[in-house]
Formats: sequence, C-alpha cells, structure tokens
Amino acid sequence: MENQITVQNGNTPDGYSLAAVNGGRNGDGSALIFLGTGCSSAVPNVRCLIQPSDPPCPVCSQSLSIPPDRNPNYRCNTSLLIDYCSVEGIHNYIIIDVGKTFREQVLRWFTFHKIPRIDSIILTHEHADAILGLDDIRAVQPHSPTNNIDPTAIYLTQYAMDSVAQKFPYLVQKKLREGQEVRRVAQLDWKIIEEHYDKPFVASGLKFFPLPVMHGEDYLCLGYLFGEKCKVAYISDVSRFPSNTEYVISKNGAGQLDILILDCLYKTGSFNVHLCLPQTLEALKRICPKRALLIGMTHEFDHHKDNEFLREWSEREGINVQLACDGLRVPIDL
Repeated sequence: MENQITVQNGNTPDGYSLAAVNGGRNGDGSALIFLGTGCSSAVPNVRCLIQPSDPPCPVCSQSLSIPPDRNPNYRCNTSLLIDYCSVEGIHNYIIIDVGKTFREQVLRWFTFHKIPRIDSIILTHEHADAILGLDDIRAVQPHSPTNNIDPTAIYLTQYAMDSVAQKFPYLVQKKLREGQEVRRVAQLDWKIIEEHYDKPFVASGLKFFPLPVMHGEDYLCLGYLFGEKCKVAYISDVSRFPSNTEYVISKNGAGQLDILILDCLYKTGSFNVHLCLPQTLEALKRICPKRALLIGMTHEFDHHKDNEFLREWSEREGINVQLACDGLRVPIDL
C-alpha cells in the first residue's frame, strides 16, 4: 500500500496524480476502490461557485482549473467498491451505496480501474446520498428491452426497503398491471438484512457483518465489517457508536481492525448526525485500528494540507490516519 500512502501525503512529483500512482488495475488480488469520499452535497460546493466569496473558497475553486482525476478535493457521495478476488482467482465487484453521483462515479472510476460490472450492492441506509443512483444501475447491466436479465442482488434493511419502494416503485414491482407497457429498468433482487443485525450475510462470496450505528439519535444506520485475512470496517454515516458495535471493531474488544473507513464531516466543532474531525480522532484513539481512512468530508478539508496535519497526528498517536480521496485504490488481502 506504499503507493497509496504517497498519494495521500501529496508527495508525488506533480502533487497528486491517480493515473501516475494507481496505474489503473494494479495486480490481480482484492482491492478497495473509493468511488466517492464527499458529503451528501458533494465537493465542490455549488454555492461557492455560483456565489463566490472574496477571496474564493480555495478548495471549491480548484474544480474550475484542475481536472477531477487530478484533484483530490473533488469528492462525490461516499461509496466504496470492493474488488473481491476469491481463492480461485475469480473477481466479484461489490458496491456499498449508490448515491446521487453514482453515474459520474461509474464513468470516472469504473473505466479507470477497469471494473466491468456490479455483482452485488449493499446499502447502509436510505438517504438520498446512498440510494438515488439505483435507477442508474440499469446502465451497467446487460441491455434487454424486456428486462430479461439476471437481477443484481441488493442487501438492505426492511426500513430502507420500505423507503425505496416508495421512491422507486418501478424497481420493486414484480408483475405488470393489465395494459401496462414493459419499460427498461434496473433489475434488482432485494435481500433483506435480518432486523436484529446480529447475523452475517454473504454477498458475492464475501461475508459481511452489519454494524448498527446512530446517525443522529433518532436514526439507525448500518456500517459493515468484512474480510477474514484482513479486517475492514466501513462506517460512512455515524454520530455515535453503540457499545456493542464499538466492542466488535475495537483493539481492546473483539480485535484490532486492519483498516477502518470512517465518517468525518466538518473540520471543527460538532454536528448532530455525523462525526466531525475532533470526534473522529477521539473515536480512532478508542478503537485503535492499524490504519484509518476518512470519508464524507465537506469543502472545509483541503486534502494535502489536512493530510499533513493528520500525518503529524498519526506519528504522535501511533495510528495511521489519512483523508481518502475519490479514485483511491487500496490493495488488500481479504
């Protein structure tokens, strides 16, 4: 993972270049690919561009002069693609969340990393930045005017299922009403995660353990723990960890994580439904993963400058933590 760490520290000759460092598909093993690392409204912040401040927002104004593939401050909605290579050498492609920017992420990063398809989808919750790309799943499925294709498995809670059925009834409906025309839509095989969230499920050959977390005190969201050789936890939307969940992912609990991918909305202060940097760093000291990659950032974060601060924090605290960036590929033995 040395190349990826170099990207995060901004030490490449031109400051940042996924093309130079990642080189597209890098090896034949498993990998984590960050399709999006930004907040719900994404970065750049539109208001910063249509009503610029004086001086302009330094992070958002970069989007007007630096192409997204060379700009680590260009962030789509949080989404992770797991390129899982089985012991037989077969690759399966699993996505966690398909938000409002899903189509852009496919165009940019599926092509760059040579991702040919999606085998299964896992949802953390039913907010817009996690599910509004569901309609675009049809773009990566085989073309069939009559929808005569194998559906893509999608794992979600019953609460999320009820919400999706209201927002996208045509993606859930199984039978045509009398006189209704066949329309080409995404074909999805809905699989409900058991309500108590204490049982794992297997998606495309990889086992996942649901991790219930609070996303505001009135809303339960799921993170996921996966990997047998290396343990990875993905927690994109969290304001507080229930004690059972924190125990499962903590070094002083069930065992140390190899990688924790964790929510970090604002640079200072606090927020009622997300962790901000001060709370994120406190959580990292409690959980103590071997490595942490932060996601969900607003335009307050400048990738290179804030990763320099995090590098110093990492050396002081003994926990390797950096901001992730869109397009980052992390090889890992799952």
